[in-house]
Amino acid sequence: MTYPSSGAKAPPDPAQDAAVDPAQLRFIARMRWMMVISGATTVLAVVAILGVIGYRLLRHEGSAPSRPTDMTALLPKGAKVVATSVSGDRIAVVLDVNGRVEVRTYDLDTLRPTGTLKFATEP
Repeated sequence: MTYPSSGAKAPPDPAQDAAVDPAQLRFIARMRWMMVISGATTVLAVVAILGVIGYRLLRHEGSAPSRPTDMTALLPKGAKVVATSVSGDRIAVVLDVNGRVEVRTYDLDTLRPTGTLKFATEP
C-alpha cells in the first residue's frame, strides 16, 4: 500500500505480524533455550576456572624454600645410617636400628618426613 501523495509505503500492520507460523515460534523457543544453556555453561566454566585459581593462590601448604635449608634429623639411640638415596623429590635414608633395618623418606624441597618403612623377620 502506498500513500497517494508521497509514494511512501504504509507502516506494517500489527495484525499481519500476529499470524506467525507455529513452527517459527517453536524454533525461536528452542533457540532461546539453547542460549540459556550456553550462557549457564559459560558462567559455570568461568566460576570453575576462578575457583581453581583462587584455590591455588590461597592454599596454605607452604612453598618450597628458595635456598637450601639446614636441618638436623634425630635418630633413635643406637641407630646407624647405612645408605642414602635421592629419587625424584624424595630422599631415602636407610637406618640400622639395633639390628633392625628401617627406611625413612623425606621431601626434598621442605626436608619434612614423608614416611617410615620398618623391616622385621618372620617369627
